[in-house]
Amino acid sequence: MKIGIQVPSIVFQTRVRDESIEGSNPYRWKPITSSDYFVNKRVVVFSLPGAFTPTCSTYQVPGFENLYDTITSLRIDEVYCISVNDSFTMNKWAKDQNIIKIKMIPDGNGEFTRQIGMLVEKFNLGFGMRSWRYAMVVNNGVIEQWFEEPGRRDNADDDPYGITSPESVLAYLEMCDISVANS
Repeated sequence: MKIGIQVPSIVFQTRVRDESIEGSNPYRWKPITSSDYFVNKRVVVFSLPGAFTPTCSTYQVPGFENLYDTITSLRIDEVYCISVNDSFTMNKWAKDQNIIKIKMIPDGNGEFTRQIGMLVEKFNLGFGMRSWRYAMVVNNGVIEQWFEEPGRRDNADDDPYGITSPESVLAYLEMCDISVANS
């Protein structure tokens, strides 16, 4: 379990829209640190094997997008999706999925994923190094709750999904909210 540990401190290389840039690609590089994402916030983070993949695109990302308002009503400041993909891919995927509320975090080099201990080989699928599916609640940079699909291993033949679903994370947050209300 990773509960109680500080999230890794890295710099994520992102691309952000910049209206001052003319042309068909009005984006610029913007490095964003772990501190920018996690300090003085309580957030939900979910990670998945890759952009445009079936389970991620059909269930996990749309599910978190659809439950965003409910999740953030439970003392959550933001919901982040992190994947071992570059910023170009994450931005295009968000656009194709019509993602407006969730913030996409590109972990292009897999550094955050490696440091948190979730980087696995997916060579059997031609994916290279990717993230095992997990989710977490992070409070001021410290992991409050951890969700991980079973069977984490290199070159897995399956891609389990359930424990890291938005419904599972929401159930935890609702339980916490009841506890706070009763205290």
